[in-house]
Amino acid sequence: MKINLLIGAALAALFIWNPYPFQILELKSLDALIMSRGEVQDEAILLVDIDEEFVEFAGGYPIPRGYYSEAIDNTQGTPGLTIFFPDRDVHGGDSELQTSVVRRPTVLSFMGSTQSSKGGPHVGTAQIGEDPNPWLYQYPGIIRSHINAEGVGIINAVPELDGVVRRLPLVISVQDKIYPSFSLEMLRLAVGDPSYQIRTGETGVEWVRVPAYGKINTSPNGDVWANWNTKFYRQSFSDYREAPIPAPFVIFGVTAEGVAPLVATPGGPKYPHEVQATVLHTMINGTALSRPVWNETAELGALIIGMVLIMAVAGSIWYSLPVILALLGGLSFASWKLVESSYLFDVSGTLVILFLFWSIVQFRSFITQYLLRLQIKQQFGTYVSPAQVEALQKDPSLLRLGGSTKQLTFLFSDIRGFTPISEFYQSDPQKLVALVNRFLTNQSDIIMKHEGTIDKYMGDCIMAFWNAPLDVEDHARKATAAALEMREALEELNSVLRNEGSPEINTGVGINTGPCVVGNMGSSSRFDYSVLGDAVNLAARLESSCKEYDTDLIISEHSMVEGYTYEFIDEVTVKGKSEPVKIYTIQK
Repeated sequence: MKINLLIGAALAALFIWNPYPFQILELKSLDALIMSRGEVQDEAILLVDIDEEFVEFAGGYPIPRGYYSEAIDNTQGTPGLTIFFPDRDVHGGDSELQTSVVRRPTVLSFMGSTQSSKGGPHVGTAQIGEDPNPWLYQYPGIIRSHINAEGVGIINAVPELDGVVRRLPLVISVQDKIYPSFSLEMLRLAVGDPSYQIRTGETGVEWVRVPAYGKINTSPNGDVWANWNTKFYRQSFSDYREAPIPAPFVIFGVTAEGVAPLVATPGGPKYPHEVQATVLHTMINGTALSRPVWNETAELGALIIGMVLIMAVAGSIWYSLPVILALLGGLSFASWKLVESSYLFDVSGTLVILFLFWSIVQFRSFITQYLLRLQIKQQFGTYVSPAQVEALQKDPSLLRLGGSTKQLTFLFSDIRGFTPISEFYQSDPQKLVALVNRFLTNQSDIIMKHEGTIDKYMGDCIMAFWNAPLDVEDHARKATAAALEMREALEELNSVLRNEGSPEINTGVGINTGPCVVGNMGSSSRFDYSVLGDAVNLAARLESSCKEYDTDLIISEHSMVEGYTYEFIDEVTVKGKSEPVKIYTIQK
């Protein structure tokens, strides 16, 4: 658990650090969320494309400004040009264009510059709350147009880390003065408001609005997430000159190859007038996406809760797999549903961290369980039946290590008259070892067949018990059945030994049932799974008493079960006990 907590803390720190790959993943996730909204057809904005065909017709670029003047005069709605006029027209059309933009209020393009130190025309701004300038994108100057117009808008785009433009500033700051974006000026000019309002709180810019229009929620820097899944009606400049499509907003832009730079967006490459139209559409329809202020807190909270749930079920793949799938699916669904309410709730980093944490925890659990199964096989493989080993490996929790008190049945079996047998093989000790191994195998197989656990071999003695490490029902009966079958198997082995000319083997078996402590016992460097208690000692004493009572089997009264005919032998008093114990045998 402590290691899992440390792993979780390290991954949470990675999440908070938010390195470059996570930032890129977040941006791509936001792209998917933005584009998951249904495609929208705009009904208020017309894009007019100055394409290669018209540039060739006009004799090359830049085209004479008289053409723009003519197009503006034919516009019924609010016109805007995402085209710079920083110098005089070589064709002498400046006065004509100037007259047209005054007669038909038009928005011209300016741009915040990192090289210029010149300011731009003042636009009235009502500031509510804190000073917004420290929060806005800062530029030392403005590249302005040679033509003066009532509407002047900034067309700066602010690419993200990966070079993709997802949001655009509605206002920027130049020399502590606030300048509106092109799309904001289009909206202000269309409704006839002389200024706009900006609300700033302690956490940054909260909203911008044209008084006659609704509030437009922004990020703290005054930018707005646009709906890049928007389609617009379009018309070539040549067609517009002949039969303009009526529209409340008409934005002119150059699409001729090599003139206007394409802007990378979540919806693909777009020309500057498409970008500004997308932001304008977002403001008109009130569909501006926003990242809630609680986004990071919610992500971190979801991460911590998810880690706790994963740790709670880390021990089982059958529990942890549904949990991780539910977490990944639930957070993804929540993110998808929130974008329908115009909230960009990114969970990509949370999903990655949760999956990494789950994978690491499960891998650790797998390795731990594998090593535990290996330990169980090494520790019990030669002492219990393969079926019991398999049961322990499948569910190691059945093995309560460290010591616990249980009611067990014990069996001790030892060879009687081992000294003469040893003398018989004195000249060939290897044959003596082979004989003992044949005997132990003959007897041990029967013990394991009856679900017994062989604790240890002590020379020619076998110590076994029932009801640990796995629970064994009716363990006293199974121990008795094993002892009787061991008697029969030994007779068969002796028949073979007689034919071989080897000495026969006789045994004494003692059986007792009682409480004891069972578990891993030994030193910190070497230990075995064994038992300890008075009931064990009594079983060992009964085995050693077989010679005294001239029998091969002694069973205490505590191990008697129905179905067998017992013959009373005696009452014995165990050392340290005052009450005697009755002992019995079962004749052949």
